[in-house]
Amino acid sequence: MDIGLLTKKKKESLKTVLRLYKKANAGHIGASLSCLDILLYLQCSRMSENDRFVLSKGHAALGLYVSLVQAGKIDEKELESFYTNGTYFAAHPPCGGKVSGIHFGTGSLGHGLSLATGMAFSNNFTNKNNKIYCVVSEGDCNEGSTWEAALFAAQHSLSNLYVIVDNNKLQGFGSMEEVMNLEPFVQKWESFNFDVVTAEDGNNFDSLHKAFLELDYRNSSKPKCIIASTVKGKGVSFMENKLEWHYLPMTEDLYAQALNELE
Repeated sequence: MDIGLLTKKKKESLKTVLRLYKKANAGHIGASLSCLDILLYLQCSRMSENDRFVLSKGHAALGLYVSLVQAGKIDEKELESFYTNGTYFAAHPPCGGKVSGIHFGTGSLGHGLSLATGMAFSNNFTNKNNKIYCVVSEGDCNEGSTWEAALFAAQHSLSNLYVIVDNNKLQGFGSMEEVMNLEPFVQKWESFNFDVVTAEDGNNFDSLHKAFLELDYRNSSKPKCIIASTVKGKGVSFMENKLEWHYLPMTEDLYAQALNELE
């Protein structure tokens, strides 16, 4: 892992995320920023050419798009159509393989892990030696379909499945504790027979890398889960840990302030 290169890619990605959200006058900025480090680490450092990825928290689509740009899978010029009529780069990932590296349209929480689990099962069945990565939110973990998929993955020993929980502890209507308290979170995944580690700082490449190395070292036959503690709106002080940045677009003044902070 090249920390310097990833850090450079992150700075470029942050500027692109803010610029395109401002241009589109769109929300969901906080959701993209909380998982941007995870997406960049996976796409630019962890995943091989044959691995597959599912973003279950589809409202963070722009974070995924810019990580695919940094991984060389799509052209940055294509992103200029973000959130416009007729674009493939919509507010949620598109269906039908329209964008390289995106295999399913997602966004309605609780569906992504089922898709990823099906891919992992298929690959095991056909003896394909690749990994499936799925980023979910703690909001995804309010949904019964997520846990049904987890049960299926454990039942079939899908050791090629990696679930990364973007645990920023804020959802569309309040904190995790207020909406649906998931604690003890680690023990829940363990009780579903997953091999679980935590990333103490999911917005830090080194912390993420250590979590993945720990899973690699264990070499378990179980499906894998990393619970990454993240910050909604990470990287922009007035957005961090603020529920309203699940929704709000930026004003000109706030956009200027955000760019100033990045510099």
